Amino acid sequence: MYNLHKNTSKQNHWLLFPFMLTLILVLSACGNSNTTVEKTGGTSNTSNTTAATQAPTETSQEAESAETPTVKTVSTVKGDVEIPVHPKRIVAEEYLGSLIALDTIPIGAPGLTLENMYYKEALTGVTDTGAYGKMSPEKIIALNPDLIISGQAESYETLSKIAPTIIVPYGDLKDAHAELTYFGELLGKEQEAKNWLADYDKQIAEAKAKVDKVLPADATFSIMEDGGKSIWVYGDNFGRGGQPIYQALGRKPPTEVAAEIMEKQWAEISKEALTKYAGDYIILTSNNLTEADYKADSFWGNLPAVKNGHLYVWKEERSWYYDPIAVLTQTEELADWLINNK
Repeated sequence: MYNLHKNTSKQNHWLLFPFMLTLILVLSACGNSNTTVEKTGGTSNTSNTTAATQAPTETSQEAESAETPTVKTVSTVKGDVEIPVHPKRIVAEEYLGSLIALDTIPIGAPGLTLENMYYKEALTGVTDTGAYGKMSPEKIIALNPDLIISGQAESYETLSKIAPTIIVPYGDLKDAHAELTYFGELLGKEQEAKNWLADYDKQIAEAKAKVDKVLPADATFSIMEDGGKSIWVYGDNFGRGGQPIYQALGRKPPTEVAAEIMEKQWAEISKEALTKYAGDYIILTSNNLTEADYKADSFWGNLPAVKNGHLYVWKEERSWYYDPIAVLTQTEELADWLINNK
């Protein structure tokens, strides 16, 4: 009996084994299934969390982009003008020296300004837009500018139909500081303007100190131009040497020039009136005559400045320009001459 019972127990064990194996497999499958769901759920939650995290970032970027202005309004003599915050394609009829100082090269400018010897190389490849004061609308349109800068108020109606136009009349910006500061603000390059002016001031101060050591403080200076049939006398903000002599070096004009010329900046005079406006030193623009020619002239040769060798003659290609870059170079040039011809 025992044996029979024993055999039966073994048989029962073998009968239970397949059942237990099946149960284990089923439970294992259920466990794996649950794990998969949790992982899937976890992945889904992670995905949702990531999306939730990214969404505000993208929204913030879009908001920042929307909030960052691309245009700004500038007050001008022609009223408020809306211009790009960061213009990329500028046509400049005027003030190229300041733009170059701020590392902003225009795409177009008049031929006269492109010939400026003080920064001609910086304008290589810049398109000639025609005559100064009468730029070609067709040439400007072809350049597709996003900003036009000019000093010619009478050109505004034509130019403003092509692109936003800023008119800054000649003489409104009284010196290098006013000019660089204005365009630094206009172009969003305030710090660049400050840096450039700091270096400018340093070099001007050095030139002035050298001149002050050798010239008396009361020595008078006249800025003139000889056009052959006409003679002009200039003030401190009309080129021909006025900016470097009067502004940078701080030199004084004769009494008559101070009283009659400085406010209006220029006047045409006769040869007979030369003695009235001639100072101890004369900075003279002439394209045709030399210092020797003036010494031999019956009118010019009798002026104390000419007799004493205090006449500086230069051509218009060097004297006409009055931008900050030109003024800096002119100041150093005239300072060297004054030191050697005191």
